[in-house]
Amino acid sequence: MSGPAVAGLQQRLAALKYYPGPADGRFGTDTLEAVWAFQEVQGLSVEDAVSSAMQRALARPRLPAVLVPGGGSVRVEVNLADQVLVLYLGNQVTLISHVSSGGGYYYCAPGGGCGYAVTPTGDFATTAFMPGWVTVPLGEMYDPVFFIGTAFAIHGDTYVPPQPVSHGCVRIPMDIAAFFHTLVPTPGTPVYVRR
Repeated sequence: MSGPAVAGLQQRLAALKYYPGPADGRFGTDTLEAVWAFQEVQGLSVEDAVSSAMQRALARPRLPAVLVPGGGSVRVEVNLADQVLVLYLGNQVTLISHVSSGGGYYYCAPGGGCGYAVTPTGDFATTAFMPGWVTVPLGEMYDPVFFIGTAFAIHGDTYVPPQPVSHGCVRIPMDIAAFFHTLVPTPGTPVYVRR
């Protein structure tokens, strides 16, 4: 869980545009979430450990699937099938993050309103950014970058498991949410969500 091998893993993931946190040689939550993102992009089983298959993939990684060729030089693509977000700046992959999207369950919000927890697919654009913890009818979100009015956002959360569990927003790890909004011009950055 710590040492030079972990620091090497962190450096490799960072070079591939995943965000494992600082290359401090400690396998913490940031590194785990970067490992999940890498495993998701490579089509590997999402595990809490670095398998031999992952080690082979680190040597010859594949890029994330491009969801919208020609979608703009600055864009966000959310792959719901893989549970991955990819940020492009200048047509270059700048950040790859693990996400947790709509869980598909039925819910009723406090104060009224029921529905299915589904992340909408389609072509959207960033509409607003709100700093810090923001309370909305369905709960709290950290540093949300909204892409459908002020209802659906890409936002930080303390719980971003490998499977979809949100009410419909795109959850990203807290460490990434802390800087994600600085990379994404708002309003107007295209956000493409595909299944």
